[in-house]
Amino acid sequence: MVIPARYGSTRLPGKPLLRIGGTAMVVRVAEQARLAGADEVIVATDDERVAEVVAAGGFAAVMTDPNHGSGTDRVWEVARQRAGWEEDAIVINVQGDEPLIEPEIIAQLAAAVSQAGDAGVATLCEPIASHDDLLDPNLVKVVRDTANFALYFSRSPIPHARDGYPAATAGLWRRHIGIYGYRVRALRRFVSLPPSALEGAERLEQLRALEHGMPILVLDACRPSPGGVDTPADLERVRQLVEGATSAPS
Repeated sequence: MVIPARYGSTRLPGKPLLRIGGTAMVVRVAEQARLAGADEVIVATDDERVAEVVAAGGFAAVMTDPNHGSGTDRVWEVARQRAGWEEDAIVINVQGDEPLIEPEIIAQLAAAVSQAGDAGVATLCEPIASHDDLLDPNLVKVVRDTANFALYFSRSPIPHARDGYPAATAGLWRRHIGIYGYRVRALRRFVSLPPSALEGAERLEQLRALEHGMPILVLDACRPSPGGVDTPADLERVRQLVEGATSAPS
């Protein structure tokens, strides 16, 4: 399990170290990953401050190139350094801003990579029921084929409903949950590919894989996902969820 955690963020500077219920966000992600039963939990960062906090929380941190263009590149740097990680080994990439990610979801994704066959790449999604969420560009949408392989990811509402978005069709739209599982060989191929035009337009690195013909298996998550932290409003929402959970009577 590798958790990429870049210190810089335009909207939330120092995002990995922001406190949620008294614990740094990135440490909360690592704690969830450990509960999923990962053999190793490694935080890949570009900043010594993040590494120090991670180590103090009892987890391994690896310093990676600050010039990486994506979290996946950061994950690959760690995988490349791990001599014991064979080509068929499974690597789960959990974003460092997913402090409420369910351990069951992480374990499900690890199993899903085994179902992905030669593709060697899998991720998860869940239904969108809110009209506001459908229109929110921070929530990435995905459309799949009948075998549950991705056709396209977008920040726009896809598929487009020509006659509007009535509640009766709820369930047609899916939100992508930003967690990936790779075989090491698939991860190696992905980072060797040049950035694509679609990736640049949408700012979604998974489109690089699709544009170069790499299939991505997308399964429905076994549990609802509370979503990550991209904005100050997300941070406040997550803090309230954590504080509510810790203050609830047992």
